[in-house]
Amino acid sequence: MTFRKYGALCPHLVSAKPEKHQDVVHNSATLLFYNSFGALEAKTADTMKKLMSIVMLLAVTAALHAQKSVTQFLGIPVDGTKSEMIRKLKAKGFESSRYDKDVLEGEFNGYDVRVHVVTNNNKVSRIMVEDAYPVNETSIRIRFNTLCNQFINNGKYVSYTDPSNYLISENENIGYNTTVNHKRYEAVFYQIPEKIDTIAAQNELRSLLLEKYSEEQLDNPTEEIKKEFEKTAFTYASDMILKSPVWFMIDDEYGEYRILMYYDNEYNRADGSDL
Repeated sequence: MTFRKYGALCPHLVSAKPEKHQDVVHNSATLLFYNSFGALEAKTADTMKKLMSIVMLLAVTAALHAQKSVTQFLGIPVDGTKSEMIRKLKAKGFESSRYDKDVLEGEFNGYDVRVHVVTNNNKVSRIMVEDAYPVNETSIRIRFNTLCNQFINNGKYVSYTDPSNYLISENENIGYNTTVNHKRYEAVFYQIPEKIDTIAAQNELRSLLLEKYSEEQLDNPTEEIKKEFEKTAFTYASDMILKSPVWFMIDDEYGEYRILMYYDNEYNRADGSDL
């Protein structure tokens, strides 16, 4: 089998972005917030400090962390230098490919895979995991749907849309849709940080509000300020959780298919600031 060096031959796959990730808006955090906690609401008569404590406790418990808790792959933060990441992955049992020492080979989630470490400004910004061997259309449908269900049932992840919509039906013609209709089969989830810091989150959110209001106004908030706080909290919540996407897609290779998985650290991804 011919080994494909994505960094040189297929840079579009290494640098791919999830299409649905672009459509997520900040009020999606509201959906996550209320889906997670149902009828639990802050009382409008509370003082600003109490409201802040309640909202931030809920928000942080719902997966936020002010100290840039980044995406993890096999428990390893997607961060640091490439050499450090490769060393840590080798400690997990991966080995360098005989074709490229920077590409690792091993087993992940029950499949033989190749792991690519992508950097930006010498910092790891992405781990890309590709199936080592392609399969036919029936097998890739089963593989994709199984992976979707694994993420749906994994408490470490959330989705901003109904994840069942990602599932591929049995009558779907994957080959025709990818070749003729240029459809991309993908699923996007967001990793929930394991560590939380309610005090740091509380302070950071308060500092954002202090750009617009005084200490006295925050301590004795009007209804308008309370609404502004809630809006700011939800925007803050959404911005934080969108930094840890984990997504996967089907790669079509002339009628044979692989799964490509991406563990992204959006803090380290190129944002145009170097232009």
